[in-house]
Formats: sequence, C-alpha cells, structure tokens
Amino acid sequence: MKPKVGVVTFPGSNDDRDALRAVALMGAEPIPVWHQDRTLGGADAMILPGGFSYGDYLRTGAIARFAPAMAAIREFAEAGGPVLGICNGFQILCEAGLLAGAMIRNRGLSFICRWVHVRAEDRTGEVLEVPIKHGEGQFVASPDELVRIEEQGLVAFRYCAPDGSLDERFNPNGSTHAIAGLWNDTRNVLGLMPHPEHAVDPDLGPTGGQHVFQWLLTAVRDRVPA
Repeated sequence: MKPKVGVVTFPGSNDDRDALRAVALMGAEPIPVWHQDRTLGGADAMILPGGFSYGDYLRTGAIARFAPAMAAIREFAEAGGPVLGICNGFQILCEAGLLAGAMIRNRGLSFICRWVHVRAEDRTGEVLEVPIKHGEGQFVASPDELVRIEEQGLVAFRYCAPDGSLDERFNPNGSTHAIAGLWNDTRNVLGLMPHPEHAVDPDLGPTGGQHVFQWLLTAVRDRVPA
C-alpha cells in the first residue's frame, strides 16, 4: 500500500497544492488536511507547507501554532511520526517548540526568490539544488542552543557553494552557521527553508527535492511495516 502523507492547508498557505503534487509524484498518497481539523485523516506522515499562514501577522508561524491541526501534529510527532516543515512550515515548527531556534528577517532585509545549493549534513554529503523564496529565513538560536545543535548533529542542511564547500557568499539570508534545515532531537521532525516540493519533477528542472521526500517516505516505511 502507498504511504499516506498529509499536507496541512492554513489560511494563507500557497504551496500546499505543490506539496500534494510532489507527494503523488514520489509515489505516495496525498491527504489534504484543513487547519481546523482535529485529526490527520489517517496520515502516516505530515507536511506543513510554505506560504504566509494567517498573513504572517505578529510573526511568521506565530498564529498557526495554535491551529487545531497543530495539536494533532504535536501528538503525532511526539509518538514518533515523521513531520516535514517547509519554509513557513519550518517557521511554524519553531514557533510551536517542535524545533529549536527561531526565524528572523533575512540579513539583507529583502525577500529572496532564487535557486540555491544546500549540503546534506549526513553520510552522503549530497549537494542539492533547490529554490528558496522567503523574507524571514535567517535562522538564529542562543549560543547554548547552537552548541547543543552542533554537538548532537541536528543540522540537516547547510547553504553551500555548488561544490559543497561552505562559503558565506552562498548564505542567502545570513542564517547562523549557514543552517538551512534542522532536525529535532529524535530526528523524526525536519524543517527547512528551501522548497523541495518545487524540485522533484525532472520535466520542470533540478530534482534536489527528491532527497527530502525520500527521507519522509523511508521514515514512514521504517515505522509502518508493509
């Protein structure tokens, strides 16, 4: 059976349909979830998509964290369910305390929309080409929290040069330690600012996003035997 992957739609989400399409392209069954739903429709994994949930009032993700669906997602994540937060979804996960740190305005104080390279901080060290589009993508954390993140190997992706080397010139938003993606302590929750859902279809361009969706689907299969 195909794994079921839920995608939450908040008021202001604009990449939810792209995420649903990417899930289908990667061989899973997409399950739409409304922000007011109190259950997740039997999903085996969850995605919080990009966009501007609740208009980004107060702070990005600050209101979305209180949506009824987020209570179900918190329970799902605490039980070991795989959760992926993309861009605004990453911001929501940080606001909800499911990931460390916070997101602030880009270093250049302007909205950025372009293709970048990120390096997977795993044994593969794979360099992925994926797009970004955000105004508040600069990751920050307290000094103690940054030490813990690095010591425990919780950085999932870093902005990098095309050859995989770390160079501040290729850090588009000024993120601390060039952090583009982050794990939670148990590595079942992943947040990243780039948009993997826009980089899975070879007919449309680079396919660096497949790496991220493969993690999600592998996590489902490892957790739920076929």
